[in-house]
Amino acid sequence: MTMYATLEEAIDAAREEYAADHPGDGDEGPAVNQLNLQKYILQDGDIMWQAEFFADEGEEGECLPLLSGEAAQAVFDGDFDEIELTQEWLEENTLHEWDEGEFQLEPPLDTEEGQTAADEWDER
Repeated sequence: MTMYATLEEAIDAAREEYAADHPGDGDEGPAVNQLNLQKYILQDGDIMWQAEFFADEGEEGECLPLLSGEAAQAVFDGDFDEIELTQEWLEENTLHEWDEGEFQLEPPLDTEEGQTAADEWDER
């Protein structure tokens, strides 16, 4: 699993990976029907993102489905507003790092970093 510091970096990496696996027909690029995203909050409070593109709706990956059809294709084509995408994200789906590499839906409260992250999370 590769995470990126910005949503744009995550989408760019997912686009490159998808394009390498699904070459387009002639002048058209690859067809995309689903965009999956996942937001992570690390123990130090850093926010990281992961993105995946799929050819068919309903495909499962490491991330949660966010957009499908034309909306997913528009993001793949670079026609998106990062602010709008982050507003689409449901904060209750954000994963919080409990231990190195282990993530859960709730931030850990037994450490100072975990409590700080939980406080920041509640403020958003």
